[in-house]
Amino acid sequence: MADSATRSVQRSILFSALDRYIGLLVVFFATAVLARLLSPEEFGIYAVVNAITSIIAACFQEFAGASYLIQKRELSRASVQTTFTITLMISVATAFVLFVFAQPISRLFELDRLRYGIEISALNFLLLPFSGTMAALFRREMQFGTLAICNLAAGATIAVVSVALAMAHFSYMAPLWGAVAGNAVLAVMLLILRNDLGAMRPSLVDCREIVGFGLYSGAVSVVNVFYGLAPQLFLARVLDFTAVGLYSRATASTQIFDKLVTQVISPVVMPAVVARHKAGGDLKAVYLEAIQMLSAVQWPFLAFMAVMARPIILIWLGPTWLEIVPLVQLLCIGNLALFAACLTYPVFVALGRVQDALISSLISLPPSLLVIFGASFLGVHAVAASALVTLPFQAAVAFHFLGRHLGIRPGELVRSLFRSGAVTALVIGGVSICAALTDMQRLSSLAGLGFAFVVALLCWWLGLTVTGHPLLHQFRYAATGLARMALGLWPSRTAP
Repeated sequence: MADSATRSVQRSILFSALDRYIGLLVVFFATAVLARLLSPEEFGIYAVVNAITSIIAACFQEFAGASYLIQKRELSRASVQTTFTITLMISVATAFVLFVFAQPISRLFELDRLRYGIEISALNFLLLPFSGTMAALFRREMQFGTLAICNLAAGATIAVVSVALAMAHFSYMAPLWGAVAGNAVLAVMLLILRNDLGAMRPSLVDCREIVGFGLYSGAVSVVNVFYGLAPQLFLARVLDFTAVGLYSRATASTQIFDKLVTQVISPVVMPAVVARHKAGGDLKAVYLEAIQMLSAVQWPFLAFMAVMARPIILIWLGPTWLEIVPLVQLLCIGNLALFAACLTYPVFVALGRVQDALISSLISLPPSLLVIFGASFLGVHAVAASALVTLPFQAAVAFHFLGRHLGIRPGELVRSLFRSGAVTALVIGGVSICAALTDMQRLSSLAGLGFAFVVALLCWWLGLTVTGHPLLHQFRYAATGLARMALGLWPSRTAP
């Protein structure tokens, strides 16, 4: 039974990885093209529109959406219908409010063009209840292959429409229309593949339980999303949209790890953790083992990004964006503290303590926002530097609550992370030599980046081997499981 569950998780991670990695390639090339077609100011306007709508989207999506459907032990038909009904009601109301307040919001930021962007983005809210409900049901059933197909189609649509409209001089509206087109494709495909229109029949059965869960879940989501996007709103109000464009590109560059790794495992983490807890598994052991794995990948990756930021930005976005290099470096260092971020909320849900996720956010995020707001008056570099203080503080507060429930002492956390720290130090040493050769122009930017990547991989693998890191065992175990799965999918030559 345990082996079967492990294989199911591995298969889900494989499909999730294919989804994210192919999607990331599409986004990578689309971003490179858009960075050469749109100015930092145009990116800034798009970032502010995206920030405003994303905060509201996070609120209603989690209010009675994916998290409830996934964690529910026995999910009835009525619960699915009620969840959809509530999210649809909220989304329609939200779209209406955005249309009404688009003009006042544009006046607040002293830019009339914001109005049109907000009105277009509001169309997404009419699509998200359909795609969100269907996607949550697929995730609950660990059907990540189907989700991968739909997400890749939607991602390709966003990229093609955004680039085409940018070339047609639609300016900041190009990626906004691209998002609407992508969400429409996603909703239609999920509805067709699920083939379950009955799930969208209006119902308010069990609405009290769903709303009760959603009050905490939605609050946690909106608080964290608002915090993530607040710097862009502060910079837009205090400085200008060029500063917003620079900061948003820097954060997007820093979040490559999230797209490569965290977003691959995140859709699988909550169903897997909840299932492990229901089966009587030791969540403390699961948590400590998981942070060892995550830190051994995240820390070296962010260190590589920080050291090689200049050639990465020069090759990817072009010389126009070299100003964001120090921003990327500061944000990479600050994000080292968030090695366990993707585990925090799923573990709270598994423990039945989702309210503690909200409490920890309310303790750590308001002071962090005050620091960021104050830094915005000093410039975009000061906002990036504030991450060196705010992100470790948030991680410490989250661990305090989790550690209390799981019985983890600070010493146990340090011992779990020691080998990952040693691996990261070895990677930094090797990559720094490549960076020095590139700065001295002994290597071109492209050659230096390629050489540094190879050196980083070698140093990383050497560090894992020397320290005896448990990630090595997981690699072997996963490779064996994937090989068995591949053989199972391969048609037998002896079959009649």
